[in-house]
Amino acid sequence: MLPQFVINYTSQQQEDMKCFYNSLNEKDRRHYAALEANRLGHGGIEYVASVLHCSRNTIKSGMDEIKKKLSSSK
Repeated sequence: MLPQFVINYTSQQQEDMKCFYNSLNEKDRRHYAALEANRLGHGGIEYVASVLHCSRNTIKSGMDEIKKKLSSSK
């Protein structure tokens, strides 16, 4: 059972997210998880990590990679 969060996707949305996440390569998984967590705001990292069964560090790495890519494209 997932911890209780203010943010809650339906169980179908969670299954869809997991299915899509599992279809991606490692780098794209980090980026997808990071984008979802960022979109949710406060508590997003913990929530997405629990839904996708990935570590918070994986999500933070994805956030850093995206930030670096965006700053280098300017």
